[in-house]
Amino acid sequence: MSTVPLASGGASGVPGFEPTHVVPPGGLATWTAPDGAVPTAPLDPLLPVRLVERRGDWGQVLCSNGWAAWTDARLLVVLPQGPPAAGGPLVRTDDARGLLTRVQETLGRYRQAMEDLAAGRTDAEAFGQAVRGLRVGAVVDGDAVWLYDAERDVWCYCDGTAMAALAAPAGPGGDR
Repeated sequence: MSTVPLASGGASGVPGFEPTHVVPPGGLATWTAPDGAVPTAPLDPLLPVRLVERRGDWGQVLCSNGWAAWTDARLLVVLPQGPPAAGGPLVRTDDARGLLTRVQETLGRYRQAMEDLAAGRTDAEAFGQAVRGLRVGAVVDGDAVWLYDAERDVWCYCDGTAMAALAAPAGPGGDR
């Protein structure tokens, strides 16, 4: 974890902390400034963080305990954002059922490849080939669902009646 305080709260936490990203599974190196000169402690894998500033490919992240550091923002995993303006109607884009079907089919392909590997019907190399390129994302929270549309590279929010695209990941050097 970084040792650069950004906000009051220190180890007791940042009131109202809302993460925007997650550190990738391998963790991330950090620095005290967006110059790569003074490294600090790495960020833990899958740690929720809030991207608070962006300078080119550099991003300053805030952790829930109040500590902050600079890292390669291109490597952060974007979290789906909250639903569109609370209380306002969603602008219908697509019927969520089609996207739910694609999510289910992709997950089924992964599960079948995993079952084949576990049963010894295939090896690790064949498993890797079978799942290469599969991407799926779904968060279900009561009557709300966030679905990742891999074909359009965008997160969508659905309230059960309408679906709206919310957040598209930016490419390297772009704002998130």
